[in-house]
Amino acid sequence: MLDIILILVAGAVIIFLIFAAMQPSDFRVTRTGTISAPASAVFAQVNDLQKWDAWSPWAKLDPEAKNSFEGPSSGTGAIMRWSGNNKVGQGSMTIIESRPDEFIKFKLEFLKPFAATNTAEFTFNSENDQTTVTWSMYGKNNFMSKAIGLIMSCDKMVGGQFEKGLASLKSVVETAR
Repeated sequence: MLDIILILVAGAVIIFLIFAAMQPSDFRVTRTGTISAPASAVFAQVNDLQKWDAWSPWAKLDPEAKNSFEGPSSGTGAIMRWSGNNKVGQGSMTIIESRPDEFIKFKLEFLKPFAATNTAEFTFNSENDQTTVTWSMYGKNNFMSKAIGLIMSCDKMVGGQFEKGLASLKSVVETAR
């Protein structure tokens, strides 16, 4: 009887590993929101890393997280490092491209709870005093990420945080007007 159970468990593990290996090698999470403000006002909140605490969903997950800043406070070369609880982990983000009122690209380096390097982008499209903001994160899925993705949806987890962040960004920018 024990032999049958061990064979069934081994078979289930092998099937899980095969399914994990077959998952996509790349991922992308994207959310969009509309803010009643010109692109310049929205861009200013995202491009200045020291303003992120006012609207970042991760700042609310760990109000005690420690942030430090290097380089310029905004624009290309600005760096924010963070260290917090298990919900926010530890890592850094660096603005690697910044085009005023249009686009910001970040290099994200996660150290904890697991090591990963990804890219995040914000695009700003303004029309009639309304700005559509698109927040994306993308990168490569290693085998561990593929396996975890079978159990937890990265799109739902990260996408949910993006939705909260965009709603908070909307509130901060629209209240300041």
